[in-house]
Amino acid sequence: MFLTHVAYAADHGHSAPLFHIGPLEVTSEITTMWAVMALILIVSFLGTRNMKRIPSGIQNVLELGIEMYENFWTDILGKKRTRELMPFLATFFILILCSNYSGLLPLAGTLPGLKPPTSNVSTTAGLAIVVFFLVLYYNLKVQGPIGYIKHLIGPMPAISFLMLPLNIVEQFTRPLSLALRLYGSVYGEEMVVASLAALCPLVLPLTMQVMGILFGAIQAFVFTLLASIYLEEATAVHH
Repeated sequence: MFLTHVAYAADHGHSAPLFHIGPLEVTSEITTMWAVMALILIVSFLGTRNMKRIPSGIQNVLELGIEMYENFWTDILGKKRTRELMPFLATFFILILCSNYSGLLPLAGTLPGLKPPTSNVSTTAGLAIVVFFLVLYYNLKVQGPIGYIKHLIGPMPAISFLMLPLNIVEQFTRPLSLALRLYGSVYGEEMVVASLAALCPLVLPLTMQVMGILFGAIQAFVFTLLASIYLEEATAVHH
């Protein structure tokens, strides 16, 4: 298992395409993402197909998770905005968490079609771009185009020539930081495991992989938390 991480790190995060759909290349990251999405859909279907007033089994687990999510984000967004944004935030958290954990599976990175999607910067950039446009949408919806420009200018129009470009740059650096933070954490972990496997193939990589369970959850939480903070700022005019 540990040798797979050596081979995985050696290719520097770039996968050869498995096949093509027209001009589009389908890599191992994409097929793993498809598998993760299918898993989420199946679990969601099984947990909601025969919903009962007194939940049990998968429905009970899902409702417990939803309640935990709702209680946490209510403290940040308020109850009304949590109900509106929770489907997006919860989906992102679960998707990123499962994607991170897919890298802990045996043969991850060497088995064709199995490679953690978040170890590719294209995947993390795609997730960050979704956050960027959603934040932009709510800024324009809440404040309007003129109000949003005034927000970017800041409370002191006299120095708008300084604040406007800085605030515009900030809007683009936010998704950039989201993408690079998640990608760097997942890919960096794989590189560390590969290096440790070369030094001590049995003990050190296993320790890092156990820590990877914690790190994968933390990165999914941090990404979603920052996204919720950006959305809170974009919708704050409502409150």
